[in-house]
Order: sequence, then structure tokens, then C-alpha cells
Amino acid sequence: MTRLTGSALRVTVFIGENDTWHHKPLYTEIVHRAHTAGLAGASVFRGIEGFGASSLIHTTRLLSLSEDLPVAIVIVDTEERVRAFLPQLDELVTEGLVILDDCEVIRYAGRADDSGEPGRKGKRSL
Repeated sequence: MTRLTGSALRVTVFIGENDTWHHKPLYTEIVHRAHTAGLAGASVFRGIEGFGASSLIHTTRLLSLSEDLPVAIVIVDTEERVRAFLPQLDELVTEGLVILDDCEVIRYAGRADDSGEPGRKGKRSL
């Protein structure tokens, strides 16, 4: 069972919803590579409004649905494991923003929970 508690590193990748890698969403490729690398967890969050280097504001509030809404992928693991993963992000993220933050993980139980409660699993995203 994987456990991660204490000091950790959080990487947040900001990209556009329409960014792709070999004809599939870039956020999907990042999450799958993080999983393959054995990182503790990754989640994708879709923004409702934002702007980046282009200075164009993308929003869901327009009458016609905006294209290319902001997306944030958040990955958390030990500093060593996250830093080992960074070269893959360098390869994948040609336009976007990658932020590293020190953080503290209070509890991560992995695939099974030791709470003693029958049937309870710790299978949630970050």
C-alpha cells in the first residue's frame, strides 16, 4: 500500500482544454503518464474563466460556449518523485504554466484504507 504523509511537492499544470498530444487531450496524457510513473495522485480541474499568455479571456458566461477553457492538473508526491517526473512535463507542455509548491500531506491511504471500517476504500482523487 502506498502511503504519503508529511512534506511533499505539488505540481500544478495550467493548460488549455483544447491542447492535445497525438490527437488526445493533453491533460489525459499528463494524468496517464503520472499514473505510469507511480506518482501518488493526479486530478484535472476545468476552469470556468481565465486568461494566459495570449491575454484572451476564456469564459463559460458568453452566449456561445467558450472554447479552450483553462484546465489545471494537480499532482502531489514526494519532492524526489515529482522532480523525476518534470522532464516528461517539459516534453508535453509547450504552452502553459507549471508551478511547484511545497505542501504537507496530512493523509493519503492509497488503494485500501486501514480505518478498520469494512468496505471502506481510500480510492478518491486528490
